[in-house]
Amino acid sequence: MTDHAEHQAVALSLPARDTEGHKGTFGTVLVVGGACTPRWMPGAVGLAGRAALRSGCGLAAVAVPSPLLGPVATILPEATLIPLETALSVRREDVDVVGVHMRDAHSVVCGPGLGEPEGVERLVESVVAFEDRPRVIDADALNALARLGVAGVRGPIVLTPHPGEWSRLARAYGVEADPLDDERRPLAAIRLARALDLGGSPVVVVLKGARTIVADATRWWRCDQPNPALATAGSGDVLAGLLGGLLAQFHPRAGARPNPRTRDVFDLACIGVHWHSIAGRLWSERHGDAGLLAQDLADEIPHARTVIQSGHD
Repeated sequence: MTDHAEHQAVALSLPARDTEGHKGTFGTVLVVGGACTPRWMPGAVGLAGRAALRSGCGLAAVAVPSPLLGPVATILPEATLIPLETALSVRREDVDVVGVHMRDAHSVVCGPGLGEPEGVERLVESVVAFEDRPRVIDADALNALARLGVAGVRGPIVLTPHPGEWSRLARAYGVEADPLDDERRPLAAIRLARALDLGGSPVVVVLKGARTIVADATRWWRCDQPNPALATAGSGDVLAGLLGGLLAQFHPRAGARPNPRTRDVFDLACIGVHWHSIAGRLWSERHGDAGLLAQDLADEIPHARTVIQSGHD
């Protein structure tokens, strides 16, 4: 197990943005989520899409049940909306629709506000199995993955559990560790990454908390910047969207020529967690340590980019 902290200056440096770029250059993020039962949850996918766009991706597409199209369009008018017939249950046709749009995207975020409709596991399984694109598996999609009991996953993929979601995955994959103790959390993250990793591109676990841990099967890094303002509804959705935006922009694309701006999935996860933390800190410097709204956090992302690029973070 290797602490990645000695590589922090490199790992957390944002790649340069292509001055000649266009929407296609900066990639499309597909966000899959939103639940209609027993509660409507349009905000989570809207926040994830907002964060992806604030990170600099070119386009955000949001796949949600048809009844949520209006609310999501109001929250995020910049997004392309993909209607799903899912309401009380996930239909095979919905899985097929998501599959088509995954092929058109450069990264996929699955889970914000997804809920637990009947058959949601088949949707999550299809996203997890889509190795052609980097994916972020978040929130309810993590719980569905724990219920699926698949042998493991292949990267490039980032899983973003809080300790409760980590525990459900750990039980499903036979992992024993402590996701709460600060000194033991790195081992908890790295053991889960190892248990899930079927080989090939890396599986990265982002174990969320006051001091979030990023780990793959051999490395780990800790974001040692606790901020109680980030303990607010939707903060994790913003992180998932930010990670999706980074993957769309800077993860190597299949078949593309080598590009010095690209980073591997572990470094991009470190950048995303660090960037999320800086955005929260910038808000707190003006407003204090409570009352942060997730949409405010998403809207701090561009300013946080300039702070990171200045080297004064």
